[in-house]
Amino acid sequence: MTSCPRDTIAVADTSTDTSLWHRRLGHMSEKGMKMLLSKGKLPELKSIDFDMCESCILGKQKNVSFLKTGRTPKAKKLELVHTDLWGPSPVASLGGSRYYITFIDDSSRKVWVYFLKNKSDVFETFKKWKAMVEIETGLRIKCLRSDNRGEYIDGGFSEYCAAQGIRMEKTIPGTPQQNGVAERMNRTLNERARSMRLHAGLPKTFWADAVSTAAYLINRGPSVLMEFRLPEEVWSGKEVKFSHLKVFGCVSYVHIDSDARSKLDAKSKICFFIGYGDEKFGYRFWDEQNRKIIRSRNVIFNEQVMYKDRSTVVSDATEIDQKKSEFVNLDELTESTVQKGGEEDKENVNSQVDLSTPVVEVRRSSRNIRPPQRYSPVLNYLLLTDNGEPECYDEALQDENSSKWELAMKDEMDSLLGNQTWELTELPVGKKALHNKWVYRIKNEHDGSKRYKARLVVKGFQQKEGIDYTEIFSPVVKMSTIRLVLGMVAAENLHLEQLDVKTAFLHGDLEEDLYMIQPEGFIV
Repeated sequence: MTSCPRDTIAVADTSTDTSLWHRRLGHMSEKGMKMLLSKGKLPELKSIDFDMCESCILGKQKNVSFLKTGRTPKAKKLELVHTDLWGPSPVASLGGSRYYITFIDDSSRKVWVYFLKNKSDVFETFKKWKAMVEIETGLRIKCLRSDNRGEYIDGGFSEYCAAQGIRMEKTIPGTPQQNGVAERMNRTLNERARSMRLHAGLPKTFWADAVSTAAYLINRGPSVLMEFRLPEEVWSGKEVKFSHLKVFGCVSYVHIDSDARSKLDAKSKICFFIGYGDEKFGYRFWDEQNRKIIRSRNVIFNEQVMYKDRSTVVSDATEIDQKKSEFVNLDELTESTVQKGGEEDKENVNSQVDLSTPVVEVRRSSRNIRPPQRYSPVLNYLLLTDNGEPECYDEALQDENSSKWELAMKDEMDSLLGNQTWELTELPVGKKALHNKWVYRIKNEHDGSKRYKARLVVKGFQQKEGIDYTEIFSPVVKMSTIRLVLGMVAAENLHLEQLDVKTAFLHGDLEEDLYMIQPEGFIV
């Protein structure tokens, strides 16, 4: 309870909502996030409540796709590898690269991305990658599928693969669909990277960092062809953690070692997070002040502030001191002038003071400045709660009173089934089934006890007027009728009782045929 309506109220919002994890995961799809939630990879989230993401629309919007045919991945690692070269980029990356090459293992769908300055670097890059994965797995690459471009033919590439016993599969010219896995991966990388970069507001020169981060996150996201398993887990056999993920392009406070600063310098510098390093918890940052990339693991992240919001972040203490010296308290200025001069001096000073321009070299008074009471640092805090009522079915099961909510849902289902509200059937062709939702409320009884009530409601906003229904009505009693009954009771000195018809709306008969999916937790 606040003592004064002018007091500043500090409101703290939870930082583990769906949109934050959506940004941390490099703008992953809703389906992918729901799969991670079902695997228990996002323990801080209770449900996936997806809002529209403008960065995803700007980065991923596409034409309507055609029907696809399924394909079974290879059983063994490195039995088939897909590769493709993307570029040239119209803008060079920070390291001067204009191309990137991808290698995708067909059995695990893990992707590796390497950035190149020239097309001629493809052969050397392939040899480095081949040596790394073959030593890591103890297996040999058997087949390499690529398009028919020159970088996979010239420069001894074909001869090297033949000598190593690697079968090369090249697509027919003009048919990139035959190398669909690599082509689709390029598109996914570019879309995710574009969405992350646009959300952060980073310049186009950071496209390579965004693509590298996108590849890192794609390897840790569920793959449809892998039955929603994570490529990194399939490849390495080790469990993947998500606790270290951060939002691409967010403000980061990187710790400065003691030997790199003096005793009076700040202990951290403001940078921007641009990717993950080779080590497990290594991060890469952009130091805009010195125009260089730095690596660190001693860092504090502010995931609510992006690179595009950097104008609101003050990066140097000297700037703060400078701003303090530029603005002078007007009350202090006029009072000190009046004490030292007369009315004439006061008029001169007032005529010279322009609040729109900085005031320089003003004589300060020696009196102690007390801040106004309305800016007192003593704040009264408000805690905004939801009364302990779950928002969805998953939350109800995880609630400390889950057993009471389950009984409430069973009671509601008994009422629905007892009144023969529906019958199970196959959905006819051309009809659509409405979705439903559980709504939970805690009712306070007159004796002080609490009653847990669950209602099953249909999402009526999915219906269209004139197609699914013709009119909306809700029968209510007239107040004149209630007054008449109360008047008769008072006049005749009668005893009045009140009752509630449980699930009264279920007693009505519908003339239309409506179809609804089965409610969560009670699917037959």
